[in-house]
Amino acid sequence: MRGKLATPHSQPIETCFEATASTPEGLSSAEAEHRLAVDGPNTLPTAQARGPWRRFFCQFHNILIYVLLGAALVTAALAHWVDTAVIVAVVLVNATIGYVQEGKAEAAMSAIRDLLAPRAAVLRDGRRQSVDAAAIVNGDIVLLEAGDSVPADLRVIDLRNVRVDEAILTGESVPVEKSLKLAASHSALGDRACMLFSGTMIATGTARGLVVATGRATEIGRISGLLQAVETLTTPLVRQMNVFARWLTAFILLISAGLLAFGYFATQQPFEELFMIIVGLAVAAIPEGLPAVLTITLAVGVQAMARRNAIIRRLPAIETIGSVSVVCTDKTGTLTRNEMAITRVALADTLLHVEADGYRPEGHVLDGHGVRAPVCLTLADIALVAGLCNDAELHEVEQGWRVEGDPMEGALRVLAAKIAAASDNSSQNGLPANWQRLDVVPFDSAHRYMAVLCRGPEQRTVVLVKGAPEAVIAMCVGQRTSTGASTTLDEAYWNGAIEALAEQGQRVIALAIREDHCEPDSLNVRDFSGQLTLLGLVGLIDPPRSEAIEAVAECRRAGVQVKMITGDHAATARAIAKQVGLGNPERVLTGRDLDQMDDVALAETVANVDIFARTSPEHKLRLVEALQGRGLTVAMTGDGVND
Repeated sequence: MRGKLATPHSQPIETCFEATASTPEGLSSAEAEHRLAVDGPNTLPTAQARGPWRRFFCQFHNILIYVLLGAALVTAALAHWVDTAVIVAVVLVNATIGYVQEGKAEAAMSAIRDLLAPRAAVLRDGRRQSVDAAAIVNGDIVLLEAGDSVPADLRVIDLRNVRVDEAILTGESVPVEKSLKLAASHSALGDRACMLFSGTMIATGTARGLVVATGRATEIGRISGLLQAVETLTTPLVRQMNVFARWLTAFILLISAGLLAFGYFATQQPFEELFMIIVGLAVAAIPEGLPAVLTITLAVGVQAMARRNAIIRRLPAIETIGSVSVVCTDKTGTLTRNEMAITRVALADTLLHVEADGYRPEGHVLDGHGVRAPVCLTLADIALVAGLCNDAELHEVEQGWRVEGDPMEGALRVLAAKIAAASDNSSQNGLPANWQRLDVVPFDSAHRYMAVLCRGPEQRTVVLVKGAPEAVIAMCVGQRTSTGASTTLDEAYWNGAIEALAEQGQRVIALAIREDHCEPDSLNVRDFSGQLTLLGLVGLIDPPRSEAIEAVAECRRAGVQVKMITGDHAATARAIAKQVGLGNPERVLTGRDLDQMDDVALAETVANVDIFARTSPEHKLRLVEALQGRGLTVAMTGDGVND
């Protein structure tokens, strides 16, 4: 009997198999069909689309429109056909404009649907089969490789060199390395290394996972459920117009009733004639053109936003943008470019700065005084490691420069191109010319480095290594200074440099070399472990968008607060906040901090904190509701489903 597994990331795989009543060989086809019939398809819940007629009639759902339609009926009953035609024409024009605009928005939004993979490879009846993603059930064993979209929430069974792009769900800047390591039951999504989440993308490696949640039970499905529970609020303009329309209607009816009573009882006017006069007065008092003017004005605003590539689903929303007092924004891909760039190079005796413009291989390496640093032997060898110990490809396309492969390796290829350009060495988009790769030790999460054996001009044969600093430094016996001199490895210095870069939100990679390799065409770990010379460290960060910096400054000048809510790490969030100009960048609250606050404490704190890191979708929703509870109009922007 299948049980409910609430925290598979904290449970041994044997417990997960027992809870899902499955085995490493997967399910039988008959059992999978039975579970599909009981649990339902692996699809996200979708709101029922409004039909064209319903969308058209919704345009009349306004108290002023109701009053106008009532006036049209009265004038028609009194045979005032010209007045009736004018009123009906105004109402129809208003409805047509709204209907057409919302139809365009609905068509544009229909392209942003299918978040699940259409097909997936699973083990059924002990053999590999390709099935519709909607037919996947709890207990299935899913097989994944680089480029695949994860079709359901999986507990990892087996993996090799797996990195997953989880930015759409967690906001992580770079693909996340996965492992079999268990996580605490209360850990954030980004810290659950043994889980693969529906809708994310396998960047590198191969994996095998046990399905522990499908459809609305997945993390993406849970976000959809949170959205369905959110109370739909009226926009400020609609709220004000409803109040105005109610008061205006009550005032007109009260005055009309008073005039009718006065005329009939005080002046003894004929009731029929007096009633016609009062009706005409009431119709004249109704601002027939107001709904049309408002609709046309909002439609003009929507068209202006459309020219800026913004889709507005409902006309009143355009006015709400102008009423926003707080903007809550994601980091990755919104404030930042979602492109890794190397901005620091730490050598044994100096720290160099690198000019960065995304993946464009242009810019200079500068010393601490902002002067172009000469390309010394050490810097030239760093370019060799960055360009050759690398599987990414750098391409120039119509929209700019693009990386095929790991974003961090793409950033290394860009660094190699910049150094080659400064030293007048030939290279092809960061790939040093006249060098040949002879053998390779691929990156693996077990040893956390990549090594290549290369031969270049004058038969120079070298071993080039890059990887996690602690793994690479452990294999080094010496280091290279900026002058090219070799000295004994100073581990304390390098550990300090790693900490300094990490405090700036940088992701650190170490680069090393061995010159005197003896074997001509093969590479083995024993050939270089404990025999490397450390060249330096490089610090990578997802740089902020220049337009985001300008937008944040403009918002703050206009009195609009900007708050960053991201799933990334606190140090990275703080570094980006400083660069984009957010207020109070030193204070950062994490998702764990928010969990320890009740709603009252959160409402008091949220106004004074602008950076929230390592957050989940629930945290984002709580923060927005806390701000709304203070009477603020809040906008949320981001490029992930958690936004």
